[in-house]
Amino acid sequence: QVQLVESGGGLVQAGGSLRLSCAASGFTFSSTSMGWFRQAPGKEREFVAGITWGGTGTYYSDSVKGRFTISRDNAKNMVYLQMNSLNSEDTAVYYCAQHRTRWSYSRTGFGSWGQGTQVTVSS
Repeated sequence: QVQLVESGGGLVQAGGSLRLSCAASGFTFSSTSMGWFRQAPGKEREFVAGITWGGTGTYYSDSVKGRFTISRDNAKNMVYLQMNSLNSEDTAVYYCAQHRTRWSYSRTGFGSWGQGTQVTVSS
């Protein structure tokens, strides 16, 4: 059974930083691409960042490029999202996501999400 458990969210002032973590279990993590999505109030869930199974490929939405960094530790089955220079538009629930198929990556290929962690940026 796939389990994705996010942590690290909270309240931060504009310009500040947070690091989100996601603990994954129930599947072969080291051969699965992972991602982060977010959903703000009244908006649809959107892609934030993705990373290929080996970590050599990283992808970002235009809105976070240059500010957020996705990484993973295959030995620990963990994926991270370092978020810097946060602003009010980053306020959302952030979800860790598992790619549906192993050994592949596409922005539309994610199929399982965790419960999410709330990030609130105060201005």
